[in-house]
Amino acid sequence: MHGTLVFAGTRVPVESLIQHLVAGDSLDVFLDDFPTVSREQAVAYLQMTLEYANARIKGSQNGVYSGDV
Repeated sequence: MHGTLVFAGTRVPVESLIQHLVAGDSLDVFLDDFPTVSREQAVAYLQMTLEYANARIKGSQNGVYSGDV
């Protein structure tokens, strides 16, 4: 998993969380499937991702955005 972003202290790629949510699974299902990931870690990652997305959107509205979404 060289270069793959994983939850700290685990070998679980954060992409696994997104894949579960996109598939319609709840956070609880993800946590049951990956017991080494804590609820706090998963929620923190989702919050960080939301903040990043909001910053990108805000930047694009101010003419600062460059890149593909």
